[in-house]
Amino acid sequence: MNNVQSFVDFARDRVNERNLEPLKNTLRAMSAPEILDNLLQCDPVLRPVIYRLLPKDLAAHVFDMMDFPVQAELLESFTSEEALETLASLEPDDRVHLLDELPARVAKRLLEALPREQRDVTARLMGYEDDTVGRIMSPIYIDIKKNMTVAEALERIRKRKNGSDLVITTLYVTDETRRLQGVLPLSSLITAQAETLIGDVLKEQEPVAVRTHEDQESAARLLQQLDAVELPVLDRENRLVGILSVDDAMDVIREEVTDDMYDKVGLVDLTRRESDRSFALLNGSFLHVLGVRVPFLLITLAGGMLAGAVIDAFEEILEAVVATAIFIPVIMDMGGNVGTQSSTIFTRGMVLGQINMRRFFRQWLREVVHGAGMGVILGALGGFVAALWQGMPELGYAVGLSLAFTITIGIALGFLVPWVLIKMGFDQAAGADPIITTIKDMSGLVIYFLSVSFFLPQVLGG
Repeated sequence: MNNVQSFVDFARDRVNERNLEPLKNTLRAMSAPEILDNLLQCDPVLRPVIYRLLPKDLAAHVFDMMDFPVQAELLESFTSEEALETLASLEPDDRVHLLDELPARVAKRLLEALPREQRDVTARLMGYEDDTVGRIMSPIYIDIKKNMTVAEALERIRKRKNGSDLVITTLYVTDETRRLQGVLPLSSLITAQAETLIGDVLKEQEPVAVRTHEDQESAARLLQQLDAVELPVLDRENRLVGILSVDDAMDVIREEVTDDMYDKVGLVDLTRRESDRSFALLNGSFLHVLGVRVPFLLITLAGGMLAGAVIDAFEEILEAVVATAIFIPVIMDMGGNVGTQSSTIFTRGMVLGQINMRRFFRQWLREVVHGAGMGVILGALGGFVAALWQGMPELGYAVGLSLAFTITIGIALGFLVPWVLIKMGFDQAAGADPIITTIKDMSGLVIYFLSVSFFLPQVLGG
């Protein structure tokens, strides 16, 4: 495959033809990251079909690389047996994250269907409050006792490992009540004599630990500062209940940094709201799409009628100087294009957190100044061409001035209208362009005909 789009087309064609063997062979030749990139570009309906063609081990690897919302969407398309098998294969903390993304009824059904041990561990993690260490810790660790020998401890590790992909770097020494007494690196155990007691190998120092009820970001920062691979997690009774791994800590820091950045510009709730609206418009019913989009399109329709009324009101000018009609599309199209361009820039900047919604007018004024500069340049160019083309310098002045004002207005509206719609709680994606087009068309025509009247008074008998 040359690129992602060609794969998407290839996969859709093979599925439609019910000829899946070539698609299977293509997938087997890809790496997990390549498969994930291609899956994310596929239609949600096509995605589960392609995913089911992957070999079991590769499918698990690809699934593990997905973001939790994507995992949840894919899981909902599975049969109960497939969903349960996938959920059971995850680490407990990842399982909790995924269940959080699923609708409550689906999460409850899957949780109840898990094997008892997995269900109990998952339910215990879900019992912790959001954004606490308990919610993201892994309950999988290896604990040993002081009175064990090194040989016994190594045998315990072998039994717990037992063909699993558990990565062991640290052992936790606990007493009979599971209270933490020390932390022992695996390297210390391997280099010790087999008959040596764990208590003799263990260094007498207070182990650094975090608590289940602590803020997850603070705990993640502590792990980062200590440059450690993992930290033990204790409950309120100081019993060892899990570990905080560096992978989970880095995920938390990345999420918190993103949320902090968005919060500073007032985008946390806005981003979620825009995401919900986007999903509803792409996947909702026809009636929902109709209800969101048609009202704004009716504004455009009404605006078009009013623009026609403006042209009718200046019919005398059009009849007197036919050449004025030539430049009406130029004025309207330029205003529309710069308005759409500006609203797209606003939307992208908003989503990326590059526009501070609380200090919007400073950014808006900067955009208007840039718009005026572009308007003067393009207006001068357009006016020069119009004057040269029609041999009427006065018409060139009118075209140039109209272009300058229309471009400035279009750019100003491109930033202002989406912002106003967001502040009013409306869907700016569906509403911005129709409103911008309506205002820009009417104002642009009025400015153009008034300019013609001013520079060519003879058309009105002046």
